[in-house]
Amino acid sequence: MIVVTGATGNVGRPLVRALAETGERVTAVSRGTPVDLPDGAVHVRADLSEPETLRPAFDGAETLFLHDGGAGGQRLGSWAILEAARDAGVRRVVLLSSQGVATRPESPSHGGIMAAREEVVRESGLAWTILRPGVFASNAYSWAEQVRAERTVAAPFGDVGIPVIDPVDIAAVAAAALRRDEHVGRVYELNGPAAVTPRQQAAAIGAALGEPVRFVELTRAQALARMPAFVPAPVVDTLLRILGEPKPAELRLSPDVERVLGRAPRSFEEWARANVAAFQ
Repeated sequence: MIVVTGATGNVGRPLVRALAETGERVTAVSRGTPVDLPDGAVHVRADLSEPETLRPAFDGAETLFLHDGGAGGQRLGSWAILEAARDAGVRRVVLLSSQGVATRPESPSHGGIMAAREEVVRESGLAWTILRPGVFASNAYSWAEQVRAERTVAAPFGDVGIPVIDPVDIAAVAAAALRRDEHVGRVYELNGPAAVTPRQQAAAIGAALGEPVRFVELTRAQALARMPAFVPAPVVDTLLRILGEPKPAELRLSPDVERVLGRAPRSFEEWARANVAAFQ
């Protein structure tokens, strides 16, 4: 059995579906109840900040997908979670980390919190795989309300492109790593097939809707004031630096999605078409 934490998130939801579709028994863990749990999956309500609540989820499990709060989740104890998993018989863990662990070592959120989590996973005694995605395509959900109301996207750094990654591709790589031995001990960097700017993302959303979406450029100060509504506070400064001044390593197109899945990663245009209902 495979345990998926963060089962209601942008990666957890498609991961639970992908695993269930292959016939795997899946325990979906979240603080709330998933609304679209597929056949073959069961839900356990648990709080990762209280690892003892995870013990029912780990009963009979062999493998764990760990997403314990991202760079904003300082309160979560990765070691206690992994200890509870190991005590229950779990033998493999796939950690959702971040590209920023390698590219932003000076960042307290990425080079500090998330790098420490990676080290805990490596020292856990479990077989491990680490996934380091770049910027998520689904960050565009933060524009959904203004697109629905005004057909407008307001964002900083309108002409700075980043190869954003579709969370469905992260989930697909995670599913492979959870099920196949050849991924043990590997660190995968995951991003999209091409750099795409916020202005181009707005145009892609408009194309998916079949009507224009206007782009309005924010200053960095304006973005800094707005982002805490959508992004955990410890992450805001690092994310703005990535979006506005990406390092060469953050622009490099990683081959890892295609190596694992045997296909190219999905484009932002494909993401927008698949998720257009959020913007209608």
